[in-house]
Amino acid sequence: MSIELSGPGMIPKRAFFVRGVGVHKEHLASFESALRDAGIEKFNLVYVSSIFPPNCKIVSKNEGLKHLEPGQIVFCVMSRAETCEPNRLIAASVGLAVPQKKEQQYGYISEHHAYGQKSAIAGEYAEDLAATMLATTLDIEFDPDKAWDERKQIYKASGHIFKTSNICQSAEGNKNGLWTTVLSAVVFVLE
Repeated sequence: MSIELSGPGMIPKRAFFVRGVGVHKEHLASFESALRDAGIEKFNLVYVSSIFPPNCKIVSKNEGLKHLEPGQIVFCVMSRAETCEPNRLIAASVGLAVPQKKEQQYGYISEHHAYGQKSAIAGEYAEDLAATMLATTLDIEFDPDKAWDERKQIYKASGHIFKTSNICQSAEGNKNGLWTTVLSAVVFVLE
């Protein structure tokens, strides 16, 4: 595989979502275990900011992994949370908002890490963040004090935002005080 490191070669063609949870007595090993659970432990991960490229196709995890090799430098947007407090609820989520004209306009990915939030709430929060960032870029008028469900309808009715989604991983801290790590990520494939 040959990847050009300048020009259009650095714009991802595909992206996929992963999530994982890991538990271990060592903090770093807990993170490694969460990466393994997510299926991305064999890559050199580079965190990037929150832009979802135009024309980038969302594929399944299995499809995305077919295009990556062990040791490869892989770009991702990751959310991560960890605790060693027994029974403490943690969550890590990423949200995505893709514009209607995805061939011409970029979208947004957001990360959200939380303590005490259930998966559904943390996931919707990340999705809301991504949609709000995209809405402000597209000059969609909205009331930021309205509930997410109401704003989601406004965003979609505007005809500018095509799709929003999220992925979230939550867990309770290990009852014996071992490190517990959760992560969610959007992983990019350059080829």
